Amino acid sequence: MKFRIERDPLGDVRVPADAYYGAQTRRAVENFPISGLTAPSELIVATVQIKKAAAEANTALGRLPRDVASAIVRAADEVLSGKLRDQFVVDVYQAGAGTSHNMNTNEVLANRAAELLGAKRGLYDRVHPNDHVNMSQSTNDVFPTATRLALLSMVGPLVEAAAHLARGLSNKSRAFADVLKTGRTHLQDAVPITLGQEFSGYAANIEHAADGVAAAAKQLLELNLGATALGTGLNAGDDYTEHAVDRLKAYTDQPVRPAANRFRVTQSMGDVLAFSAALRRLAVEVNKVASDLRLLSSGPRAGLAEIQLPAVQPGSSIMPGKVNPSVPEMVNQVCFQVYGCDSTILAASDAGQLELNVMMPVIAWNGIHATRILTNAMRVLHDRCVAETRADEEQCRVLLDRSTAVATALSPYIGYAATAEIAKTSVKTGRPIRDLVRERKLLPDRQLDEILSPTVMTSPGIPGHKKAAASSSRAARPRSKKQ
Repeated sequence: MKFRIERDPLGDVRVPADAYYGAQTRRAVENFPISGLTAPSELIVATVQIKKAAAEANTALGRLPRDVASAIVRAADEVLSGKLRDQFVVDVYQAGAGTSHNMNTNEVLANRAAELLGAKRGLYDRVHPNDHVNMSQSTNDVFPTATRLALLSMVGPLVEAAAHLARGLSNKSRAFADVLKTGRTHLQDAVPITLGQEFSGYAANIEHAADGVAAAAKQLLELNLGATALGTGLNAGDDYTEHAVDRLKAYTDQPVRPAANRFRVTQSMGDVLAFSAALRRLAVEVNKVASDLRLLSSGPRAGLAEIQLPAVQPGSSIMPGKVNPSVPEMVNQVCFQVYGCDSTILAASDAGQLELNVMMPVIAWNGIHATRILTNAMRVLHDRCVAETRADEEQCRVLLDRSTAVATALSPYIGYAATAEIAKTSVKTGRPIRDLVRERKLLPDRQLDEILSPTVMTSPGIPGHKKAAASSSRAARPRSKKQ
């Protein structure tokens, strides 16, 4: 490999001759050979958008020569179009605050801009990474802003994926509206429910959690761009901030605004933590759906088998014909990873000290990673599982008929103690609840049929009282003259 020699404040650095990055990026590559993970594309895009906005703002204010600014903007547009992405080489686990990532971006844009102006890479007299590309900025306002913009760019697809999954669950709720089954609490038999009611709860939980993510994301709209090192705005100014944020608003189509208190946003990553917490809550709801689908489909002979999931791949390397709930299993693992990302964000957010939280790189990576994988997992869960899930209505009814929990409907008529004794006898002897009540002549047959109707039990009210109440209401209603 051929190298060029560059200098930074610490001395000479050998940089690959064809690299668009420079000395500080090369030092970071040598210092942090940790994970092999580099900046996510969303973070690269957001950081380059900031550099473009800064160049345009500084030009408008007469601080940056127009030819230099134009070259920086052109270089930025190339990266935004997908070029030079292989030049962002700094590991996720890097020096605090994201200085290495910021300088990686500055150096790539400076070298490409200089090249556009006819200069050679590595010679920064024409376009300088700090003096020109980083003008009016600090890592301490660039990186938090980039983190927020990156996450904001992902909120729309995340919320739509959640809505897509919720719609699919709602569709199944309607399709399963008449499928009676036994409910379960503590993993034990409970009173009747319909499969449609069960799925309606899943849909509503996903919708509600997605609303929480959208609400939490609004906190990310406050940007500390222009705060520079500490929040004071040194070397920037309110005119720069206003212009640069307006440009970002245009680039991103997000209603971003300057932070009401730049010190707050520079000191704390609490807004990102709140977003992560909302994301975790959504993952919890998605995880429950995936786990319940696995339980409800367990079998097919020795489990519940109330639903049938689509077969997407062979389930065993040793047991022929076995089909596993592969998609829900994947979703479980994704949700566990989201929990882990949130735990990392929590610990890192708690590590902020005085005027800055230097743990921002790991916060940004985990927030972006969690958002991406949960978005993808929700879409796959719907498209390759929920959409093709089928109910086994006969199996649902078989298990319901064997359940003793229907005895619960008797309590308003014969009391809790008598009902419990009948239920225990049914479990012990295997005899139906209905037969035991009849044998003891506790209720008339017609009333007993109404009370023990599983369909009636899935609606609000006291089984057996509805008809009587309706009849009583009609009798008490005053008749009109026409009657």
